[in-house]
This record gives sequence, structure tokens and C-alpha cells, in this order.
Amino acid sequence: MNQTFSYRHLYYFWVVAKEGGMARAAERLDMAVQTVSTQVRELERSLGYALLKPAGRGVVLTEAGLAAMRQAEHIFQLGEQLPDLVRDAVGVPTVRLVVGVSDALPKLAVSRLMEPVMQEPNLRLLCQVHEFEGLLSDLALHRLDVVLADRPAPSNPNLKVYSHSLGSSTLAWYAPPSLYAAARRGFPQSLARVPVLLPTDQAAVRSRLDHWFERLSIRPRVVGEFEDSALLKTFGASGMGVFPMAEIVQDDLVARYGVKRVGISEGVEENFFAIGAHKKVLHPLVQRLLPAQRH
Repeated sequence: MNQTFSYRHLYYFWVVAKEGGMARAAERLDMAVQTVSTQVRELERSLGYALLKPAGRGVVLTEAGLAAMRQAEHIFQLGEQLPDLVRDAVGVPTVRLVVGVSDALPKLAVSRLMEPVMQEPNLRLLCQVHEFEGLLSDLALHRLDVVLADRPAPSNPNLKVYSHSLGSSTLAWYAPPSLYAAARRGFPQSLARVPVLLPTDQAAVRSRLDHWFERLSIRPRVVGEFEDSALLKTFGASGMGVFPMAEIVQDDLVARYGVKRVGISEGVEENFFAIGAHKKVLHPLVQRLLPAQRH
């Protein structure tokens, strides 16, 4: 790298790559498109390689661009942590843990899964809820310390992450008071008569539920499907329909939402996984999370 390299140019390239185009990056930076384009070309000139190439109306990374983007992610992630590090240096130190939570995972279960680390003094917990694939990408780029999900990471030699089982819970059905009597009468065949809410195909448990319905020859009266488990139970508790949820959250679910347990989907379980990136030094709280849940 020659002496003309500029971290300002690298930052503009990083924003362009994340936004997928010069125009969107310029809008985010509140700058002219030509100015942003010039800065990126300066970076390419200093490195000696093209980092971006046209793709439709946007741009994509070249092989050199992918390498530069990985390094830029590390650099600017460290930059984002700088204010916290400075504050901690002159005040009470904090332990920062960034957790990605899959949108299909029951949110009431997350606090249960996190119990082994919640007593850490001066913990600063950052939780990000997103779709599964996006969380794995952020984990691989070390934006997250750990991902909690309802499935393990898929086998991918380019995705250097590991999956660890945190256990499972039987799936039960819950009803608002207005639907409880009808749902309880003749359960589970009653699910063909009462309105039913289900997770979408994005949830790992959905296929197991579908097989359970098929095995019992039940055609559920589905009136709603939700990617986000929080929305699923919110609409269910409001009276829209009967819905499934892991039994591990039953006490909190009944107390907070006023619903009643109808019965279980025998043989259907919701699984829980912690997924981490391969690092030379694993976050100490992630180390604590995995053995505590395993035993």
C-alpha cells in the first residue's frame, strides 16, 4: 500500500459497498455522487486494483473488493467501539455483549437462554433482531458476538461459524379466553375448526408442525402467518386465533398475555442454538453461555 492511501477513501468505499450503489451511498453521506465516485477511484488507484464493478443499476464487489471490504468491516467496527472504550477507561468498566436474535425465535425464550450471563456486573447487552441469514453474515464479519436461533448454521466452508445446541422444548398450543373452550374441545382436531395462527416457513419448526398436521389428518383453519414470533403471540393474545409456542415460555406467556394452554403437539419440539464465529479468543460471556446451557 502506498502513502496515498486514505482512510477517508476507505470509508466512502465501505458505504458504497454496504449500500450497493453510488447514488444510495451519496444520499446516505449527503454528498454528490461524483464526489463519492471520485473518492472510491482514489482508493482503487492507491491500492492498484478495481474494487467495484457495475451490476445492473448498482455495483458489486470484485475479488479485491471482497478482501478490502472484510478489512474495512474490522476497521470501522473497531471505530464504532472507540467511544465505549474511552468512556470505560475513565469510568466504571462495562462488559459489552452483542447478541443477534433470529426473528423466528420466541422472544420470551431469549431471556431464559441468556440467564447464565445476566448476572455479570456492569453488563452492557446489545440485542439485534433480524432474519437468520442476515445475522449469520453479521456474525461472520464479527459485528455480533453470538447468534441465538431456532436452527444450526448451514454447512458452508466459506462461513466460519460453529453451532452449539442449547436444548429444546415441546411445542404447545395457547388460546385467548374467547377461543379456549372451542379449542380445548376435541383437541387437536379442534384446530380444523377454530382460527389458527402459525409461524411462516422461515421458522424451522413450521415444517415439523406441517408434518404433525398431516400425520393426524388435520387441515388447520389458518387465518394468519407471522415471521416474527413476537407478532404471532401478540395477535394470538388479542383474540385473532390459537397459536403454538414453546412450553419453556409458558409461565411468562400465560402471566403476561392472559392466554390459556390448550394442549401439546406431541413429538414436535422447538430447538435452540447458539452460533458463534471462529475466533482465536472467544468472548468470555459466550464461553460462559455455552457450558452453562450444555449442562
